[in-house]
Amino acid sequence: MLRRLASKNVFQQPVKSVHELAGINPAGFISGKKTVFSGIGPATLEKIQARAKLLTTKDAKPYLRAPVVLPVSALELFFDLEVDPMRDVCYLHGFVERRSGNTKAEKFVPFFANDPTDAAEERAFADAWRYIQASQPCSIYYYSKYERTLYRKLRAKYPHICTEAEIEALFNPASAVDLYFDVVLKATEWPTHDFSIKTLAKYLGFAWRDTHPSGAASIEWFDRWVRTRDPNIRQRILDYNEDDCRATRVLLDGIRGMAA
Repeated sequence: MLRRLASKNVFQQPVKSVHELAGINPAGFISGKKTVFSGIGPATLEKIQARAKLLTTKDAKPYLRAPVVLPVSALELFFDLEVDPMRDVCYLHGFVERRSGNTKAEKFVPFFANDPTDAAEERAFADAWRYIQASQPCSIYYYSKYERTLYRKLRAKYPHICTEAEIEALFNPASAVDLYFDVVLKATEWPTHDFSIKTLAKYLGFAWRDTHPSGAASIEWFDRWVRTRDPNIRQRILDYNEDDCRATRVLLDGIRGMAA
């Protein structure tokens, strides 16, 4: 993002690099509620300039821009879904559960739809829902609004599994936290070019086991699993999802360790 913004073509101004962006005084580019940069308001300019400074400062550390209040619970669930949009099926609900902050004893709990059918999707959703309910009380962490959006969609598709009110209660921000939207975007700054879970977790030292981890790759693996039933491919899907869940836990711990 910063590389794109710090360019003459986007700004129509002589700010040609991230280094130059880091060196500007934002106040000199702000007039009232606008800036000289089309489509970029004062608050956004100040944020991207702060990140440019981090990117160009040796050994810069991420920091909190605002206080963060996170739930405290003996049981934490780190949650990630895998969806095939071509088949319109949610084929994996993955959870890493950690009790009493004991990372060494955390475990991965997956609910996998072996077939791209409504029956298999429904069964995986029902099993995942029962697991979540049996885990209460707990804190749930996920990365982006996607999980909440998909659970609302699944509830509408399979209304006998749970009610709309139960879904909304599950995602109550008092106990369920979207680390991306509610914490990373609103309250943190990082010396990285983007805020994807892979970028931030890798910055914090986490490594995915797969050499080419991505949601798109998982979809391709699921297609191969459906066609071949190769157990190695199924395991690759599970490993990738587990790593995404663990990356969310790594990010949470990193945010908790930040100094404002």
